[in-house]
Amino acid sequence: MNWTEVIKKFPEANFLQSPDYARMNELIGAKTITEDFNGDGYALMIVRDAKRGRYLEIPCGPLIDWGNKKLAKQTLAKIRDIAQREKCVFVRMRPQIYATAKNLKLLEELGLKKSPMHLAAEHTVMIDLTKSEDELLAEMRRQTRYEVRRAEKLGIKVSCDNSEELFKEFHNVQVETAKRQNFVPPNQDILMAEREAFGEQAKIYVAETKDGEKIAYGLIISDGKEGDYYEAASTLLNRKLPGAYALLWRAMKDLKKEGYERFNLWGIAPAGQTNHRYAGVTTFKTGFGGEIIEFVPAHDLVISKIGYMKDLIVETARKKRRHL
Repeated sequence: MNWTEVIKKFPEANFLQSPDYARMNELIGAKTITEDFNGDGYALMIVRDAKRGRYLEIPCGPLIDWGNKKLAKQTLAKIRDIAQREKCVFVRMRPQIYATAKNLKLLEELGLKKSPMHLAAEHTVMIDLTKSEDELLAEMRRQTRYEVRRAEKLGIKVSCDNSEELFKEFHNVQVETAKRQNFVPPNQDILMAEREAFGEQAKIYVAETKDGEKIAYGLIISDGKEGDYYEAASTLLNRKLPGAYALLWRAMKDLKKEGYERFNLWGIAPAGQTNHRYAGVTTFKTGFGGEIIEFVPAHDLVISKIGYMKDLIVETARKKRRHL
């Protein structure tokens, strides 16, 4: 299947299974493998060479009918063969299916183990862009709607571009944001590879005052039927000015005009986890309405038990340290 056929058959697919994402990974030196399971499924797989062990990564995939258990078994058997051929310790996947008791039980019955680390946004807010702008505004939390309108009154401007200069500027602000908020900023080489691979489908949105002072930045990547609020950064001005609110509202309207059906705000804290690294942005994102979605967590298919146990010890400690 080509990507157009994949999107048609699996509308839940997003950019993490796209040919552009494969190209991005190849630009940073990773090996990618695309498999068409006899027309019944699709998976983009990335070989990750980590110090703790080589593994095969399948973000937001594989794309199959998980309700067909026989097909799921056949697909995992094929993936296992590929992982063994690539000398991987394990396979890490995060299927694009909801975290229902039925689905979680199915993954367990298929021999998959819950991963100690996450892979792609498991908990997120999904906004339905097929609704009218008036409906989208009406579904926002009252305070969020107020901030969107306040941004307009203050003359806050939002623009977008995919120039190399702006991507570098965005990364510099990410580094400063990371220092303030105590997280590890994304790698600039990866960011620039995303720009090259996705082209016009990867844009940096910038909110600034009417005098040109920068307030907030957001990287929006779109593919298939979905736009994704993939990364963000802000200046100190964002603490007192509603730049991020103006930015997201502009992105929502743009994606809607371009024909995308949903907007994934990409990552909120699980319910009740106040120490989670996404706890601070959860109130902001959920204020835009939409539906809170919980996908199944990342699961691992173990290839080498000894190698996997070593990885498990390292990643369990890392998860605790990073408040994930």
